[in-house]
Amino acid sequence: MTASFTEVTRAVCTPEELFDLSLSIDTHLESMAHSGERAVGGVTGGAIGLGESVTWRARHFGVVWKMTSRITDLDRPHRFVDEQVRGPFRSFHHEHRFERTGDVTVMTDTVTLRSPLLGWIVEPLLLRPYLQRLIRTRNTVLVDTLARRRSDPAA
Repeated sequence: MTASFTEVTRAVCTPEELFDLSLSIDTHLESMAHSGERAVGGVTGGAIGLGESVTWRARHFGVVWKMTSRITDLDRPHRFVDEQVRGPFRSFHHEHRFERTGDVTVMTDTVTLRSPLLGWIVEPLLLRPYLQRLIRTRNTVLVDTLARRRSDPAA
């Protein structure tokens, strides 16, 4: 079985600003501090780019997981895709889209995944809601970071 969800986030910024910040390993780590997430392989700081990968180590559901993701498509500042190349899922595909509407950039995250077992139970009841909360948390940090930068350009 395959599970999918979409999360829409709005930020007062340019698509380029939000796009670039979305590729920041450091900002991702800040947003996942509650899980003790660390970048332990590949690109471990700064921005990740097309064809590059990062290996994450984090605690979720009381278990330590490792997952390696690669940027498989990138069209700045409109879209990029990261996909699991090694990790806990049968498949994990995360598309990020950026569109300007007036003074606002709309970022649309679409995540499609397949769990390693019992997908028909695990995906809708556990994985999809949990991952959607993680994406929301990450996106809140992105928007807050951009707002801080706008109010204090030295930050």
